[in-house]
Amino acid sequence: MSSPASAVAAPAITQPWWRELTRQHWFVFAMASMAWMFDCLDQQLFIIARNPAIADLMPKGTASDVLKTWGGNATAIFVAGWATGGLIFGAVGDRIGRAKTLTLTVLLYSVFTGLSAFSTGVYDFCAYRFVTGLGVGGVFGLSVALLADSMPDRARPHALGLMQSLSAVGNVTAGTIAVLVGWSQVAAVQAGGAPSTHFWKYLFWVGAAPAFLCVFIQMRLKEPEKWVKAREEGRKTGARFGSYASLFGEARWRKPALLGMMLCVAGVVGLWGVGFFSPELVGDVIGKVLTAQNVPEGEKPARRLMWTGINMIMQNLGSFVGMLVFTKLAQVHGRKPIFAGAFVCAFLSTFVVFKYLSQPWHIFVLIPIMGFCQLALFAGFAIYLPELFPLRLRSTGTSFCYNVGRFIAASGPFTLGLLQAHLAAGVITADAKLEAFRTACCWVSGVFLVGLVALLFLPETKGRPLPEDEPAGAK
Repeated sequence: MSSPASAVAAPAITQPWWRELTRQHWFVFAMASMAWMFDCLDQQLFIIARNPAIADLMPKGTASDVLKTWGGNATAIFVAGWATGGLIFGAVGDRIGRAKTLTLTVLLYSVFTGLSAFSTGVYDFCAYRFVTGLGVGGVFGLSVALLADSMPDRARPHALGLMQSLSAVGNVTAGTIAVLVGWSQVAAVQAGGAPSTHFWKYLFWVGAAPAFLCVFIQMRLKEPEKWVKAREEGRKTGARFGSYASLFGEARWRKPALLGMMLCVAGVVGLWGVGFFSPELVGDVIGKVLTAQNVPEGEKPARRLMWTGINMIMQNLGSFVGMLVFTKLAQVHGRKPIFAGAFVCAFLSTFVVFKYLSQPWHIFVLIPIMGFCQLALFAGFAIYLPELFPLRLRSTGTSFCYNVGRFIAASGPFTLGLLQAHLAAGVITADAKLEAFRTACCWVSGVFLVGLVALLFLPETKGRPLPEDEPAGAK
């Protein structure tokens, strides 16, 4: 027979997780989610604007292969800035506070996204993208640590998974903006006007809007009480907050840091080294379709932009569902088995898309499946990474794992380009070059399987409290 205490506690256990949240909890969730959502908006706007911007900034008549190379260079530089910013601001967030540092990173990526629209050449464009990347890179680890330290234990994984899922809203918004801009350009050409080569600038101007979010963060967002108390105690005991020497100097934290990094490398390189090159594939496929339909040359760039936006929307509608499903399954079955299934599915879906996508209707079927599988992993990162590190290293460790992979991902476009060049050696036809691109992407998609190796040595954290230092072991 149950005791009175257990009878009273039962409703609290069975009620939905979100009923445990106060107004302050919801405010923190909204601010962290908006910072990450707008961060993802800026990422996707860059992916959409990348090729039109490079084509506009390079001399007229530049060969398509050179334009693609510079598109890869710009992506690599942006991702390298992302990785650098993640490492810097992750540690800063543990030292001076998550809320303060989050404000700085949002302001940084917003301002320099706007400045990207004023580029006059590929060099200053890449410089703006690097600084934008610094801000973009800091947001994930800070938002995750802020939520992890603010939410009730039972609500924490649900809130983190939902925050990551809402990133798809930013991505879909970017795709919608691209469709609208492309449609306006088609309408202008059909009305007898000249097609604009500067429409990519509009995308970056829109990306500057999140700077206004900083005002609300700065005025009302407070540091988690848990962090404030721990930081004050740390000043007395000499505990090192945001210290990479501490992260790697203590075996307890070094192992999850290195294995967590390996886990993220598989997902990040797979997404940024292959998955986010689907616009190039779609652009080539749609270009062939438009030519077969005898679409006027003046309309082709805008129509490609529209299809790029549609591709982005489809990919991220799938990703939104995938991240929600991962969050639910990870709560029921544990983190590791769901990660394993997601890595295998990400590999298979990516291989199928780059091998077989050849018709417009494939964008509405294959692309959402790929988005579902690839981005589901990132809900796992949001839930799992903060469960590996103590409060004083939570932002540092999370940012390290999530962002070091981006240094490797930054080489992805170069690796993809070199592999494509090797496979296309001696060919001159557009069809042969497209086939070489497909084959290169299929090979690189195998990186998703690297995550399975890391999982063998990582702990299962389902149902466990967040780890902390032993009182005598704090340094």
